[in-house]
Amino acid sequence: MDIVLTGTGSPIPDANRAGPSTLIKAGDTHILVDAGRGVVMRMAGAGSLPPLLAGVLITHLHSDHVCALNDVMTTHWVMTQGSATLRVYGPGGTATFVERQLHALEADVGYRIAHHDELTEGPRVEVTELEPGDSFSIGDVDITTAATEHSPVRPTIGFRLTHEGSTAALVGDTLPCDGVDELARNADAYVQTVIRPDIVRAIPNEMLQDILDYHSGVVDAAETAERVGARRLVLTHLVPPPTPEQYPEWEAMAAEHYDGEIVVGDDLTTITI
Repeated sequence: MDIVLTGTGSPIPDANRAGPSTLIKAGDTHILVDAGRGVVMRMAGAGSLPPLLAGVLITHLHSDHVCALNDVMTTHWVMTQGSATLRVYGPGGTATFVERQLHALEADVGYRIAHHDELTEGPRVEVTELEPGDSFSIGDVDITTAATEHSPVRPTIGFRLTHEGSTAALVGDTLPCDGVDELARNADAYVQTVIRPDIVRAIPNEMLQDILDYHSGVVDAAETAERVGARRLVLTHLVPPPTPEQYPEWEAMAAEHYDGEIVVGDDLTTITI
């Protein structure tokens, strides 16, 4: 199983970091987790494209995690010539979000159907809304869910994906909680969105200060990884984004609390488990 960080950024635009998303490549099964800005271009860089997706998993409906789902749906539709269904899985509210995105595309859909004989109907998107504790499979990848804690954003879920004995936990934006522990326990890779609270607190911006109360910090993620026995800790959605010269500082902060392998992610960083 390959875990490809197709977006390690945040809501703040960054020329080097696309919005939050992660691509899982398990044999021929490609699964996208979240769909932040620029994800389709990053998928191309990772050797994938929307028509190859067996499914899209959504952790929550914050705009930075779903704003490019529109692009994923449109590109899937056009490149499959309308012959395939895109399957989307997410928490309650996902079906309404997708329906509204499809309404926003109505003009474009009409233009393309009028212009291309191959397109006779709009995008086929099948949405499955999930509850914490649900289990299902996409191809030969087994997936379980658990509740995460990103209040006031509700509901939010994380995912544990298992393929041929390898396990990856992808939990999205969350504070440490029982659900994260459940998903990441003994995982080969635990992928966690993180902030640096020490740096954020020093930035005089009230809205930025608000992120402190519903995101895991680097130390939080490291303590979780150590507590649950995860073999690798992969840090993504980095706020504020470090330069490569600053990565050792982030790694050292995590290493004070966790003895396993630590990866500070760039876009297209790939972890093979």
